[in-house]
Amino acid sequence: MSNPRNGDTKPPCLPRNGLVKIPTQPNGLGSASITKGTPAVKNRLCQPSSVPAILSPVLAHRSDLPIPSLASPLSLATLAGVASPPGASLVGLNASESSEQASPERLPGSPSERQLAVDEKILNRLFWYFSACEKCVLAQVCKTWRRVLYQPKFWVGLTPVLHTKELYNVLPGGEKEFVSLQGFAVRGFDGFCLVGVSDLDICEFIDNYPLSKKGVKSISLKRSTITDAGLEVMLEQMQGVVRLELSGCNDFTEAGLWSSLNARITALSVSDCINVADDAIAAISQLLPNLTELNLQAYHVTDTALAYFTAKQGYTTHTLRLNSCWEITNHGVVNMVHSLPNLSVLSLSGCSKVTDDGVELVAENLRKLRSLDLSWCPRITDMALEYIACDLHKLEELVLDRCVRITDTGLSYLSTMSSLRSLYLRWCCQVQDFGLKHLLSMGSLRLLSLAGCPLLTTTGLSGLVQLQELEELELTNCPGATPELFKYFSQHLPCCMVIE
Repeated sequence: MSNPRNGDTKPPCLPRNGLVKIPTQPNGLGSASITKGTPAVKNRLCQPSSVPAILSPVLAHRSDLPIPSLASPLSLATLAGVASPPGASLVGLNASESSEQASPERLPGSPSERQLAVDEKILNRLFWYFSACEKCVLAQVCKTWRRVLYQPKFWVGLTPVLHTKELYNVLPGGEKEFVSLQGFAVRGFDGFCLVGVSDLDICEFIDNYPLSKKGVKSISLKRSTITDAGLEVMLEQMQGVVRLELSGCNDFTEAGLWSSLNARITALSVSDCINVADDAIAAISQLLPNLTELNLQAYHVTDTALAYFTAKQGYTTHTLRLNSCWEITNHGVVNMVHSLPNLSVLSLSGCSKVTDDGVELVAENLRKLRSLDLSWCPRITDMALEYIACDLHKLEELVLDRCVRITDTGLSYLSTMSSLRSLYLRWCCQVQDFGLKHLLSMGSLRLLSLAGCPLLTTTGLSGLVQLQELEELELTNCPGATPELFKYFSQHLPCCMVIE
């Protein structure tokens, strides 16, 4: 087995778009959990296939040693013959405890086996087989393991999530001391998610994280009390930030956006912030000429706001997600397609006033679209799917969750789309077995979600075995999905992950 970093092979399991929560400890160690962001892959379970080939015959054939397994956080420690000290928990070991746990001369076994357990070349390859959770635990085994695991390459794609109560240690006198973030800096984290923080907490974070001024590229604030002044200070001090997310932050205003946004930001997400309306979009359009991605969930944004985007953004912006923007109508869609003609990803999820005519405008004018989300748009009918099938020839992903007026006729239109790889039909309550027959000719489909479709029967679903290239099939809350059907799929679709 070759090192994934050398390009010979990819690691078998690396999280995508994950959030890793690492409660800070005085020594920078902690536990971790991952949340994956894509809709259907959140149920994936990462399992190693076998003992990595880089293990020597001495260890690979030891009958008293377990095979490395993601189900056991300390499996690699056991493999190396390193046991946790009596009474020690799996997380939160201090530096002295972890450093005393193992050294080459104290490990059991022959000298060659002891040396193998701390061979950095082998460890650099073997640690790719463990999740972020397990890496946090394994880093506590000994100094050598921690030194290897604290290399930034093992933490790429992960974002630490820090709650405000985890940012401080309470001293014996009752005073609060900001925790050390050195362990995060060593691992090279360039993005953070801060939950429930205030202006003061953000200032303390900037002062205490060594990479905050230039090294942090992405910052996410959730359910925080940041004000206009705090937002301005944060973006002024953290000069490396190019991705910004504000979620559930109700204390900043549109004036704060006008005073703090700057041209280096290329991706912006604003959701569930009560003071965001049309004027906020005006600030975004005028102050962010290099914007490539905008995610917006704002109940008070109207059609007028979608006409604010400049010609520069029309060239650079490729992703626009408008989620639950209830006031946007087909007139807003007109403004959008003329202002942002180069979109490749568009979401109108929850924009309940958009109708088939709005979808027609999208299909006729945004021919570069590869992903379209129309979920929770109750006015969308089969006619909209005809427009999509006729004009969006590059579309690879289509989300129609909770589009309750979609019927089998609409699926017949989609069956002509040779580029479509992912189709979501969750809770489309009028789709029946006959509609599934139209999908059987779609050899390009790799992901199909039929969760919650009440009219599908076991007979209709069993026909999906004709989609031999299918990689993922979601049948959660589908009455026609029986244990016998899942067994049938396991026999005839062995390469497809079926989500029950």
